Amino acid sequence: MHTERPKILIIDDDAIARAAIEGLLASEPYDTYFASNGFDGISMAISLHPDVVLLDVMMPKMNGFEVCRSIRSMPEIAEAPIILITSLDDHESRIQGLRAGADDFVTKPYNSMELFARLQTILRLNRYRRIAEQQEELQALNKELLSAYNRTIEGWSQALDLRDRETEGHTQRVTNLTLKFATAVGFSDADLEHVRRGSLLHDVGKLGIPDSILHKADKLTDEEWITMRRHPVYAYQWLSSIDFLGPALDIPYSHHEKWDGSGYPRGIKGEEIPLSARLFAIVDVWDALCSDRPYRHAMSKADALEYIRSSAGTHFDPSLARVFIELIKDEI
Repeated sequence: MHTERPKILIIDDDAIARAAIEGLLASEPYDTYFASNGFDGISMAISLHPDVVLLDVMMPKMNGFEVCRSIRSMPEIAEAPIILITSLDDHESRIQGLRAGADDFVTKPYNSMELFARLQTILRLNRYRRIAEQQEELQALNKELLSAYNRTIEGWSQALDLRDRETEGHTQRVTNLTLKFATAVGFSDADLEHVRRGSLLHDVGKLGIPDSILHKADKLTDEEWITMRRHPVYAYQWLSSIDFLGPALDIPYSHHEKWDGSGYPRGIKGEEIPLSARLFAIVDVWDALCSDRPYRHAMSKADALEYIRSSAGTHFDPSLARVFIELIKDEI
């Protein structure tokens, strides 16, 4: 794999010193660039974005401390590592260099081993810093992407509620209650996020059901029920190709399965049914019973609770039904 060679910018007004550094670095895996004064050096730094700047302190018109401060003041090159080259080995000069923004120092005359060691150290630290920055950027992009996905899912769920006005608000209610239920059962934060997405999309398959069946006020015929019961399969077919939604698919696909195996679309039973779908099935029926429909009035919460209790072991997971009943008792 090809790796780009580090770029070393040397800013020094002394032609002999520049030639000496060029000779020392000639056999090293670096691309070297030279500027003979501070102004040209700053201009080259802006265009090159060097991996390291080797900067002489004692230059006319604009000394190394001033160049260093200028580089640090420019956002596009402010993070460039700077090694000051100086024949001044006194404490005050080093303090002044650090205050100007220098990262390290080498002294003239050059000790080649010291120069190589300091360059390698600076390059390694700079590489780590860039990797950390890239990771931060990736995390920010990932967070932004997840936010966009979640907004899209919420938009889909709102579109479903708008299409079926008889159940308007149902999706948000069951999502909120399912999250409380799953939290009570002990789901992790990561799993709760999958539960939230699955709950929001639990009826997405109904987009494939004709309005004449979906909005029919009378009892559905056997043939119409066959069509209606396809909506979990439609959800699976549409969502299974989206890797991001894979862990959330259990609820849209399996929330009409029953504990005794009499549900649909696959007729699976007991713990074959994914846990999140078993949770959601209870909440979904609870909300339906407690909501008005064109063909019936809402049940009282007490009657709805009794229905959940009486259906434990047939429709619902009995252990989860007990937890849900206690949770709802606290709620009401």
